[in-house]
Amino acid sequence: MNPSRRTALKTTSAFATLVSLGIVTQSQAQAAVDRAGFQVKTLADALKAIGGTPAASDQITVISPDIAENGAVVPVGVSSKLPNTTEMYLVIEKNPTPLSCGFTIPAGTLPEVQTRVKMGQSTHVVAVVKADGKLFSASKETKVTLGGCGG
Repeated sequence: MNPSRRTALKTTSAFATLVSLGIVTQSQAQAAVDRAGFQVKTLADALKAIGGTPAASDQITVISPDIAENGAVVPVGVSSKLPNTTEMYLVIEKNPTPLSCGFTIPAGTLPEVQTRVKMGQSTHVVAVVKADGKLFSASKETKVTLGGCGG
């Protein structure tokens, strides 16, 4: 079975179970899956969907390779040293839909996340962190090569 299909089935069945037990409503389950911010087409619109223009911070570390040989699977992440970090977002500047992922960080949790994203071309990976109700960001450029040849 395709890993993405398996993930979709697990997620859908988990939300269906929660709805059937009355733990969450159907609209809450839908809101957790579908967010309008993930459909915007520009970096500025993605930042607006997150909550506005963030201030630069040296307390945020973007985890991304300098050179990615395979743009289909690029490991990226973000870690924050800011106190009271509640949300983290990864924005891939030149992707067709720049807002790649968002994470809610529960209190008492280490504010560090990692995932894999698809990148069509060399671009900046922007990490946006919400801490104490304010937005902060850091970015790192990642070059995507064609076949690992630097093209």
